Amino acid sequence: MNDDLQAGRIAGLFGRSGELKCDPSSAGRTAFVVGATLRCERDGEFTEVTVSDVRDHKGRLLITFDGCESAEDAQAYIGAVLYVSADEIELEPNEYLDRDLIGCELIASSGASLGTVSAVHHYPTSDMLVIGKSLVPMIHQFIKQISVEQKRITVDLPVGLLDLN
Repeated sequence: MNDDLQAGRIAGLFGRSGELKCDPSSAGRTAFVVGATLRCERDGEFTEVTVSDVRDHKGRLLITFDGCESAEDAQAYIGAVLYVSADEIELEPNEYLDRDLIGCELIASSGASLGTVSAVHHYPTSDMLVIGKSLVPMIHQFIKQISVEQKRITVDLPVGLLDLN
């Protein structure tokens, strides 16, 4: 259970046949395949669900679970959070899990330590590394190298981007 990652959240019903609108996490999107078993949290209770159908619809996933054949059956899943084992997540090259970046030391190209990543925030334009009270955009112009194994992120930042005072 400790290696579980949030794969998505059920946003609502779609039609009357038991389909559910799912907002997947960026990493969790690959976990939604027919036959996949996910952990489902509803009102603090965990159960397992098996995906019986999945399709893309306007950037959102429409999913159906085994045994969920009507809108009445599906109603109980609205608001549920779905989890998957980290082993089930397929990352693209240069794609990282938040938990792998948290704790990494941010190092300037000059070798100076700029702080430690305490969180990763996700925005439509860019993911952001949280360093103290500052945000560093995760864009290739700034991020030069990431070594999860060494817990180091080498950056080349414009003057004044990090306010370390």
